[in-house]
Order: sequence, then C-alpha cells, then structure tokens
Amino acid sequence: MMDLNEPEAKLEALLDIINSSARQAITEYKKTGYGVPSADATTFHPLDLTTDTLALKKAIRLLEGAFHQLSSILAPPQHTVMNLVFDYNWACTGVALRARIADALDQHPEGLSVDKLAEAVNLDEIKTARVLRALTLMGCFKEVKRDVFANNRLSLILKSANNTGWFARLHSRHVSKYAGVIYETMIDEEFSRSQAIDKAPREFAFRKEGLKGNSWESVNSDDERRDEFHRAMLGLTEVNGASAVLHHYPWDDISSVVDIGCGVGSFSTPLAKMFPHLRITDQDLPEVIIQAKTAWEENAPEVLLDGRVEFMPINFLQDVPAVGKDVYYMRSIIHNWPDAEATTILRNIRQAMGPNSRVLIHDCVISQTLQEPGVATNGLSIAPEPMLPNFGAGSHRTYQMDLTMWFTLNSKERTLDEIKIIGAAAGLALTQVYDLVETMVMEFKIAQS
Repeated sequence: MMDLNEPEAKLEALLDIINSSARQAITEYKKTGYGVPSADATTFHPLDLTTDTLALKKAIRLLEGAFHQLSSILAPPQHTVMNLVFDYNWACTGVALRARIADALDQHPEGLSVDKLAEAVNLDEIKTARVLRALTLMGCFKEVKRDVFANNRLSLILKSANNTGWFARLHSRHVSKYAGVIYETMIDEEFSRSQAIDKAPREFAFRKEGLKGNSWESVNSDDERRDEFHRAMLGLTEVNGASAVLHHYPWDDISSVVDIGCGVGSFSTPLAKMFPHLRITDQDLPEVIIQAKTAWEENAPEVLLDGRVEFMPINFLQDVPAVGKDVYYMRSIIHNWPDAEATTILRNIRQAMGPNSRVLIHDCVISQTLQEPGVATNGLSIAPEPMLPNFGAGSHRTYQMDLTMWFTLNSKERTLDEIKIIGAAAGLALTQVYDLVETMVMEFKIAQS
C-alpha cells in the first residue's frame, strides 16, 4: 500500500484516479451504443442531451479535480498562478455569443473563411480571428484549415437557440462587470459588511454608472429580460445536471408536489410527464405564472387537459404556499437570498405543511477543502485521497456559482451545516441528502419538539 505522505506517491495516486475516472467516463458514453464523443463532432452526443448523467458527472468530477491538482503540483507556481489571471475566455465567449458567430457558422458546416465570417457578423476580420483562435485553443470551434473556422460540439452551445448559451451570455456580459468591483465593495464602508441584497457588488457597479434597481427588480420590470433570464435558468439546469432529481428521488411514493418559484415549469413539466399520478401546483409571481401557463400549453397540453397541474401566484417572502401537499420543492431559490429572507421563505412553507409533508431544497452545496476526522458528511461524497476532500477543481462550477450569487445578489451557496441552521430556524429538520454531483437535494421534515 502506498504511503500517501510521500510526494511521489501522491502523484502516482492522482495519475491512477485520472486513468480510472477517464475510463469510467468512456464506459458511460459507450453504454449509449453511440461510442465516445469526438472533439470535431458537429452534433451533440446523445448523452449530452439526457437528463440523467449522474454516473458520468461523478467520473468527470474526479477527472477534473485530480488532473488540476496534479498539474498544479508539477507546473511551476508562477505558471499556475498566472493561468488564474490570464483567462479572458469569458470575454471571447461573450463576443461569440453576442455576434452569434456559431449561428453564422451553422450555415457552413465545412467551414467559413474568417474574412467572410467577420463580414457576416459585422466585426473586424483580424480581431475576429484572434477571438476564435483563443477559443479554438480551448476546444471551442475548430480551424479546419488556415483562417477557415467551423463549429464543433462545444461551439454548438453558443448558438442562440441553446439555453446554456444564454446562461453563458448572462455571465460574460453582466456578472463579469460585477466581479470587477468586488475589492472596492469589500473596503467600502456602506457595502463591506452588509448582507442586504441592495448592497451586492452589482448595485455598486450600477451606482458607478448612475443606474438604480436590484437584480430582481430589473428582471421583473422587463418582459424581454425576464424571458432571457428564464432561458438562462433552463441553461443552468442543463449545466449542473439538476434534472437528475427526476430519476433519483422516490416520486412514486408521493401524490402531490408544489413547485415554489416554478419559473416556466422547467422542473414540474418533465416531472408531470414522467409521473402521471402526481398532482402539481406551480407557484411564482403573477407575471411569471402567465409565462408558465403559456409554456405548459406549448410543452405539455395533455397535462393541462387532464387537470393535473394548477397555477397559483405567490410572493414567497410574504405568502403561505398551497396547504397540505406532500412535497414542497425549490430549485435554485434559497441560494438567491441572504439568511434572513431564506428563513422567512422556509417559515412560510412550514405553515403550509402537513405532518408528513417534506421540503426539498435543491441547490449547490459548498464543502470544505479539509475533512476533519470524526465529522459526519451527512451523505455528501468525499473525494479519495490524495485529492482535496471536496474534489478540488472538480467542484469548480459550484464555487463559481457561490461567487455569482455574491456578486449579483449578495447571497451565497451554503454549506450543509448552514442550510441545516436556516432550516432549524424555520422549524424544519434535515432527514436525507441526495448527492447529484453539482447540486444536492436536501429533504426536510417538520422538526419534532
């Protein structure tokens, strides 16, 4: 048995994890009957479009975490630290998204010369080429011959019809601005220690531009922005594989579900299709409910005809949701709010619950980089040694989402203990955790006094 206290033994162990996790990922792709994906593919692999990729995500979490940890050990520290700073991929991706470069290339599967592409999207030829080469270096787009570019499997995400592209657009165009003022907000007397939503870095950045209004006011006051936001949230679901909850929670054992903060029904619509015995209540702000009804009419008219879904407007900071249902589900809701507001939302739900009701909080969960001996994990996965216990860079997007919530809303992704605390403050007790890799489903019931 290797002594993992020895530096070389740690490297060998990381190499073993990289090898085994990569082979597991290959196995998952082959199970579909379509083989492994190609970097040059111009269509998605079937596994890219399925709602249950939990086994693949577990393998990739190990692969990404072990690879980055190995690289950071072996590469010179100057090299690794500057890699953290020399990362303008978000800006180049933003150009591709806003100029709809992937859409233009979609008409030319064999490739399009950069002069004609730049003309099609009304950009400078030389600068367009520089943007594309930076992205091609990272595997997004491909240069089929000199100065001729084409789409590939990654760049298809940047097409205007792709929801994940809208989520990327939200970050590259907007959140990047808020990130640019974080140090200023951390030393500002008014902002530095405030947990209020109107003291988010976003509001600081807006003040510098002479603008007003918090993030929610901006979204809710404009139909176009609200539509873009809902598309981005659909993209978030695709990125973090949150739809795996449809496959890994015992929905057969319940009869009624309230989707609180339902949006346009990205969770409740496929749930209704997969489990026709369920009675579903969609609840959100009145203007969102109007959009939700339209989405249901387009995507699941049979559920409407069967009367299996009802729509009820709610302000969950003020109102009690539908009473006496089996499950109250919230995806990407609690992480939007500071502790005081998050506790208020849960207290309102607690008032509606019956003795056997459950609350499902579906969010990212932050884990520590140090696992203390004897401390319970409560169902959260722990990476094998010598990896960081929280999978290191394999959990990259979770920690970036935590920063996104701070920059945008002055809120956060929480540790499991922090979620248990706000649950307890609302009279709820954690009963089970479902680890879906990038998100966790935390089940609460009424706490016993």
